Amino acid sequence: MPEIAVLGTGSWGTAFAAVLADAGAGVRLWGRRREVVEAIAATRVNAGYLPDLVLPDGVTATPDVADALAGADAVVLAVPSQQLRGALGQWTGLIEPDSVLVSLMKGIELGSRKRMSQVIAEVTGATPDRIAVVTGPNLAREIAERQPAAGVVASASSATAEWVAEACATPYFRPYIDTDVIGCELGGAVKNVVAVAVGMAEGLGFGDNTKATLITRGLAETVRLGVALGADPATFSGLAGVGDLIATCMSPLSRNHRIGVGLGQGLTLAEVVERTKQTAEGVTSCESILALAREHDVDAPLAEAVVAVCHDGMPPALIADALMTRERKPEKA
Repeated sequence: MPEIAVLGTGSWGTAFAAVLADAGAGVRLWGRRREVVEAIAATRVNAGYLPDLVLPDGVTATPDVADALAGADAVVLAVPSQQLRGALGQWTGLIEPDSVLVSLMKGIELGSRKRMSQVIAEVTGATPDRIAVVTGPNLAREIAERQPAAGVVASASSATAEWVAEACATPYFRPYIDTDVIGCELGGAVKNVVAVAVGMAEGLGFGDNTKATLITRGLAETVRLGVALGADPATFSGLAGVGDLIATCMSPLSRNHRIGVGLGQGLTLAEVVERTKQTAEGVTSCESILALAREHDVDAPLAEAVVAVCHDGMPPALIADALMTRERKPEKA
């Protein structure tokens, strides 16, 4: 039975801790806010994020990150992507030298334009065979309710991907494995930006034709960027690509979708964040994704539009203009 540390008590970190425990692992859950961790330890419930989930007995919560990491066979990283580098810098000396490092994060670092697995390798010195990524259509509340779902575990090492998949396989969560880490991470990051765009369209009152158009062209944008970075284009046809894209773009459970809806309804970004009490990776990563696209000379009109609305004060109607006013061309171009 593996011992696994989960660092991060947000929705997905908490839900994945339950998955790991249901699969038979011993799980030590740590969070930045002591009062939250102590409440979880006392009640077995993360009331602020998943109030209906009673954590399995296999999960313990500790406010001491050193206790969480001691002797851990794997370390699951579930912190906001823009905070990863700083947090890892504090934890690196506490992580066991042979621990598998598992990323649940779906973002691209601002400034460096690095994927989360690249940040992990850079800060910790871990070799690619020690790093894995979990992605796919993983809406935390549905997973917490133990509704049937599948995901993807990606690692440069098939053996590592298999080990992590075995550690999180349950009757309700089916992990597939992959070695295309670039494609899996990029699919997870870019779909958040597309989800903000689709939410804006919904907030503006547009219907399913508009949303389907944005999702499909967003997928094309993701594939273009992925291929430029060396990803396997087939990855984007699977759970890490179109599967995650559909769930995040269409579900009211998606924070990226909800923030987009608020923006489309005329709220400012600050007002939407205040209303939802959450930030969204699509808002924080859209600038780095656009910079990555420009660096590789990839056309990314949706990313451009989301950056313009979220960070440059442009009106949400720009989302429709980003597609409808472009020069006509063959669809597959």
